[in-house]
Amino acid sequence: MAVVNLRPPLRDLAGGSSELELRGDSVFAVLRSLEASHPKVVGWVLDEHGRIRRHVNVFVNGEMTREDLPLGPEDRVHVVPSITGGAV
Repeated sequence: MAVVNLRPPLRDLAGGSSELELRGDSVFAVLRSLEASHPKVVGWVLDEHGRIRRHVNVFVNGEMTREDLPLGPEDRVHVVPSITGGAV
């Protein structure tokens, strides 16, 4: 199981949990597990093709990564949506 850390607003969509233990042997599998256990997250991290959305950054053990990276049981995954907006 990988440990997944979520930041707002994903944390709120996952029921307020900032850290989850999820099954999966790759980043993609863990993110699908996140969607299966927290349906409100569907569409926020992965697009309709199963790729990480452009406005979301995913890090494994501190390194930015993509969805095809294999994961081990001790890996830590951080899902960080980009911050946008503001006044002009």
